[in-house]
Amino acid sequence: QVHLVESGGGLVQAGDSLRLSCKASGRTDDNSAMGWFRHAPGKEREFVAAIAVIPWSVTKYAESVKGRFTISRDNAKNTLYLQMNNVKPEDTAAYYCAAGSGILGTVERDYAYWGQGTQVTVSS
Repeated sequence: QVHLVESGGGLVQAGDSLRLSCKASGRTDDNSAMGWFRHAPGKEREFVAAIAVIPWSVTKYAESVKGRFTISRDNAKNTLYLQMNNVKPEDTAAYYCAAGSGILGTVERDYAYWGQGTQVTVSS
């Protein structure tokens, strides 16, 4: 079992930066990939970014965030990050951290464990 806890959300203005964190605990050695998804009101939950544990440098991003968001992982701290730069009102959503045994999955079924989410609200 893996327990994930997100933090770092809040209310920001368009163009600001924000960093989300996701602390993992439990059987973290079983995770070969971790990712971020988001869920905006009236929309389905969508993929944002993913990072492979091994090799650590392999990442994947949704087109809507490519060039603005950066996913990274501190293995020593069992913590996943999402650096969000130049945020836009359309980035407003609840952001969820996920962990799984797949490789750079972009759909929900690729991940077995989910956090409770952290809200990001971007004002124009």
